[in-house]
Parts: sequence; C-alpha cells; structure tokens
Amino acid sequence: MTPNATYRLQLQPGFDFRAAEEAVPRLAGLGVSHLHLSPVLESVPGSTHGYDVTDHTTVRRELGGEDGLRALAATARAHGLGLVVDLVPNHMAASPRHNRPLREVLREGPDSPYARWFDIDWEAGDGRVLLPFLGGRLGEVMDELRVEGDELRYAEHAFPLRPGTEKLPLPELLDAQWYRLCWWRLARTDLNYRRFFTISDLIAVRVEDPEVFAGSHAKIVELVRDGVVEGLRIDHPDGLADPEGYLTDLDGATGGACWTVVEKILTGDERLPAAWPVAGTTGYDALRHLDGVLTDPLGAAELADVYREFTLLPADRGAHWDATARRAAYKVVTHELAAEVSALVRLAGRVCAGDPALRDHAPWALGTAVRELLVRVPVYRPYRVGGQDVLTAEAAARAREVFTVPEEAAAVDVVRDMALGTLGDGPHHAAFRARFAQTASALRAKSVEDTAFYRYSPLLSANEVGGDPGRPAVSPREFHAYCARLARDWPATGTALSTHDTKRSADVRARISALSQAPERWAALLRDVSHVEAPDPHLAWVTWQTAFGLGHPAPGRLGPAVLKAVREAALLTSWTEPDEAYERAVTAFVEAGPCGPPPHAPAGLAQELAPHIEANTLGAALLHLTMPGVPDLYQGTEGHYLALVDPDNRAPYRPAPADDKYAVTRAALALRRRQPEVFGQSGTYAPLVAHGPAADHCLAFCRTGAVVTVVTRLSLRLAEAGGWRETALELPPGTWYDVLAAESGCAVREFSGTVDLDALLSAGPVALLSADRPGPADAPGGSAALG
Repeated sequence: MTPNATYRLQLQPGFDFRAAEEAVPRLAGLGVSHLHLSPVLESVPGSTHGYDVTDHTTVRRELGGEDGLRALAATARAHGLGLVVDLVPNHMAASPRHNRPLREVLREGPDSPYARWFDIDWEAGDGRVLLPFLGGRLGEVMDELRVEGDELRYAEHAFPLRPGTEKLPLPELLDAQWYRLCWWRLARTDLNYRRFFTISDLIAVRVEDPEVFAGSHAKIVELVRDGVVEGLRIDHPDGLADPEGYLTDLDGATGGACWTVVEKILTGDERLPAAWPVAGTTGYDALRHLDGVLTDPLGAAELADVYREFTLLPADRGAHWDATARRAAYKVVTHELAAEVSALVRLAGRVCAGDPALRDHAPWALGTAVRELLVRVPVYRPYRVGGQDVLTAEAAARAREVFTVPEEAAAVDVVRDMALGTLGDGPHHAAFRARFAQTASALRAKSVEDTAFYRYSPLLSANEVGGDPGRPAVSPREFHAYCARLARDWPATGTALSTHDTKRSADVRARISALSQAPERWAALLRDVSHVEAPDPHLAWVTWQTAFGLGHPAPGRLGPAVLKAVREAALLTSWTEPDEAYERAVTAFVEAGPCGPPPHAPAGLAQELAPHIEANTLGAALLHLTMPGVPDLYQGTEGHYLALVDPDNRAPYRPAPADDKYAVTRAALALRRRQPEVFGQSGTYAPLVAHGPAADHCLAFCRTGAVVTVVTRLSLRLAEAGGWRETALELPPGTWYDVLAAESGCAVREFSGTVDLDALLSAGPVALLSADRPGPADAPGGSAALG
C-alpha cells in the first residue's frame, strides 16, 4: 500500500523496537500512516545507525530481534500504521569478526563460495585482499598482533587464519594468509576491494549476482511477503553495478506489492529514470525546491558578495561555487579515490589488452583520461540509457586539452567509449562500465557534499544534499512546474525536509535562509562581533552563521559541528592530517565567540527576524505536507526542531512540543488522512495566482479541487515594501474553510471568490483551506494557536 505520510525513527540500542512500539499511539494520533525505520538487519554491535550490516539473514538482536520487529508491526497495525524499512544493498561492514561472508573469504580465498559477494580484485598487488586496519606500519605494530586459536587478533579486530597456518612463525603466518594486513593510510592508494565512498570499514556487495541477491535479500523479502514490512527505502542505489536491474529484481522478489523509494540524488534538471520500478526518490529533490522557493535570489547574491569581501578567499578555494567544486573534485579523484582510479586503469588495461585495435595505450594516459572524464560528470553517475547526455562529446574535448601530446589524448575517447558501453559487452567491458559509474557517484558525493559544501559558505542553508549553492533560489514558476511534474509522473514519490543525513535540520535552514532577505543586517552582525578574533575569516563566517541557525549557545553541539566542517573542508586541517593547533584555536573561538558571555549577537538578530523565520519555518512545513508526493517527517520535526550535522541529528526520538509548527503539522496530516484521494496517486495539482503589488510573495496551489495551500514567501521583503496592499488571491469556485483555525480551536472562517491576502493571512503567514467544513474530529485540541 502507498503510504499517506511516513515518520522516520532512528533505531539504535538506546531506542529499540520496544521503544518504538511505545511511541506508536502518539504517532498514530499525529496522523501519519507508516513508521519509517532505519536499517533493521544485524549490524556491528553498538552501531547507532545500522548501515554497517553484518548479517542479512537476521533482524538485529540489539533492537529486539525478529520477534521485536514483528511485535512492533502488530502494534503499529492495531493503530492503523504500517512499516517502511531502510534497506542497505550496496555495502556491509568490513569487519571479519562480525561479517561471516567476509570472514569465509579471508579464510578460504578466491575459491570461497562467498568470494562472489564482494568486488575484490585478486589480480591486483600480490593477489591478496588488502586490509588497512593497522594503526601504524606493520613493523611498528607487530608486537600487538597475536594468534588465538584459529584467529589473528589486533586491537578489537579478529581475522580468520588460513587452515594449516596457525602454528607458523608470525612473519610467515602473515605472508601465508589470503589477506595482507597493513597501515590504514595505504587504503587511499592500494585498496583492492570496492568500498562505500572512501570508507574502508564498509565493503561493497555484488547484489547484481543472482546468488548474492538471493542470499542478502531472503529475510527482507520474507518480512515483506508476511506483511510485516509494507515499504522499502533503498539506500545509495548509485553504488550498485546496475541500479535498474537490481530494482527490477527486488520488485519481482517482493511481488510488486511494496512501496519503494530510492535515495537517488538528482542534480539540477536531472530526472529519475522512468524505467525504474519504484515510486520515486526519498525526496532530496523536493527539499531543494522547498528551500529554494523561500530563498531571496537577490539577497542571496548580495550575501555572496559580502561573503567574498569578508573571507578574501581565492576563487577555487571557496569564493566561487563552480571553481570551488571543480578544485574539490580534482582533490578527491587524485587523493581520496586514488585506489578507485587505479582499479579503473587496471580494468581499462584489460579491455585494451583483449583488443588489438586498443593496445598500446599507456597506463598513465588511461589514468589521466579516467580522472579528467570523472571530474566532468555533471551528475552523480551515468546510466546505460542517456549516458551520452552525461559523458558528452564536449566533456571529452575538454579532457583531451589536458594532454600535451595529441596522440596520447586518444585515450580519452577509448575511456569514454568504455564508460558508455559502446566498445563491447565482454566481462571486462561490463566491469569497467559499472565501476566507472560507481566511482563517479562516490566522487560526486565526496567532492560536492563532503568537501565543496564546506568550502563555499555564503548561505549555509543551500549547502544540502541535492542542492546548488551557486544557485540557491528557486522561482515560484519553477516550484509549480516541479510539483506539476511530480503529480503527473511520480505522485507517490517520497518528499523530505529533514533526514538523518541533512547537514542542518529544516528549521535551522529556515533561520539561515532568512538571512537572504537581510544581507546588510548579517554584515552588520559580523562587524559587531569582529572583536572576537577567529583563526581565519571563513571559519568566523561559518561559525557565526551556524550559531544563528542553531538559535542558542551550545558549545557541546556547535563545537563538534564546526570542527567537522573544517575537517571536511580539508583546507587547514582534515580527518587524516589534523592540525591540532588549528583545531584548538577553532574550539577556543567557538567558546569565546558564539558560546561566550552574553549578549549573544546571533540571538539579537534572530529576535529582529523572528516573524520572518517563522514564516519560512511554517511555510516550508505546510508546502511539504501538501505538495505532491508522500511526506516523510524526520523524528521530532513535527514541532520546531533545531539540529546540526550528525551525530547531533541522530539522538534518540523525543516527542515534539505542541507549538505552532505542531499545529500546522497535525492539521495537514489530519486532512491527508481524511481525504487520501486528494493527495494520492490520482490527485491533481493546480497553481493559484495572486494579483496585486505583492503577488510574488504569495505561493498558493490547489490539490484536486479540494484543498488550498497558501504560503507567504520572503515576508521581510514584503513588510519592507508595505505589506500586501490589496493583493488578492482568487480561490477556486465554492466555499473554503480555514483548517488551521479549526486546529487551533478558533471559530472556523469561511472564504470564497477573490480574497484579500491581508484577511486570509491575518492569523499567520500560512493558510490551509478545505472545501469540506472541518468537524470536531478534525480539531482534537491541545495544539498551539498560530501567531
């Protein structure tokens, strides 16, 4: 069944299936139709997220096991709720101590029946699996290795020994294994198994193999067929060799009876492949449009000018988006993904070796071609269909310009043809095509999301997964076109405002986004706090803006988020090469500045902008809950929820307070539950146009002729221009009732015809109207009034 609305819960040992079961009555009362659970299969003990799967055949014991999950499903069903589960097909924990398939491969080598589970290049290096788990070079930590029975122990790790080698002297024992233990720093260049992005602790799984698919999906398919699970969120499909093939296999295995959405990050105008048998995405594309339509384009541009003047950064180190993103891509492809590029060069060499017409391309030329084409992929990855629109001839021409010897530049065309699959369909050809696409997605994620987003920082609310910091605003026309397309093509897609992966919660972004309407006030704040010396101006900008978004001084939360930002930016410190003196200065600045003694400058500015922050917050929430698609509410976001990047946003679930946002959420969800046909797959979407001097500040639409949403956009600019000034909105025919007034316990207002927006929005910056008069059941009471 297609959900009406989902509610994401982050399961962990401190919040298990039993705790989720206790939350069911409240969440059912909120109005959602399904609980959306983080991964439920067995993972590394103590894991707070569950994406480090260790056993696909078992429901995680620390959460209550399969009995606990089935009990949760039964309780949920008794309250009218179903379960949606997060599924991780791309990778597992690279922990032989806990991952049995990997343990068997390390014990038995390439002849193990589990060897087909993992992308291991046994021909690379000395023919063994590189395990980069040592804290130092082997000679430096040799005395920390010990043999215990049939295992080799190091720190918390346990590695299986090849049968018959247990009694060998340690040096000979190490050389006799199917794996080579080494210093963790060698992973960057020498790793010979595919991993998740640059995380060597997560080894990728070959679900394209039918046997591997069956072995890794039997339990989840059983849970679906038993009715325990009604929906699936597919994590990182772009990591798979063949996403469409995988999704087709999954659809067949579940009997097509499962609502499935994919964590596919769409870039710019990119579209989800129409052939994928899914309901849509998890909603990052919706997030970009929701945030963007409430961002002032002129103010954002002015803010970017202030940022460049304040930080004095070079163009490609944070001053200009495109240049910054390109430099970050070169950094990641030549450093963090050096091992992945080497794997592609080996595969390309094997393709060339098998075709006399392609021989004699030097490995360095193939490597250069691979890197230059990868950095020019404008989306996360190319697919078999439409690949030429991603890996364009123009991109190839640009890549050839890098070569000083024209004859060597021919490698670019060879690599492009391999990546597009036009050179042949042999096993090496197929392997190269898949691995190029997989590496492209890792490059995009690491260079854009995890590097450039932390280097280019004029308006931090725009630096979100799927976003475009270089163009943070979305026009109302673009927003309406996007929603109309969803209603037509993907009516059951997921939509989101906050997730476990967003760098800032929706309400933090709503606060920061308000600065796009007040760039001069932000500049004044920076002048007022200039007496607090920062290690560098970019850090000062990021820290003060993050503090403004968080809303209150909290060194235990702000400090770790800022430290993570400077490490991800990797300009003055990094995760692998930390500058301890610089990081101490960062911490000292956070404590002396935003978290120092009052008065707190961000709080003062926030007070000035409070009505406009609230307009952004409520506007985004109402748009999200009534636009086409299935809204996913992240835990706690039904009310005001201020959280920074993980782990700050992954604390155990706590009920949200009954505030004005909670009132809007309850009212909208009650309407969705009462009129599912209005918002469902047969529902329609029609923009409504205001008329008058302030028409651009009204964003309104009608769903299926039965529900009208009205939101104030850029409310500060509206106030500065003199308010609505007789601007009016023409409602669809009939009488329309104020749903939010009913939710707040006030007398229900009625509207019809052409309505002055001053009157329609007199109670708050948003309005939700229904063609059906709300009854007592629609206003359960206890909710805060808008104000």
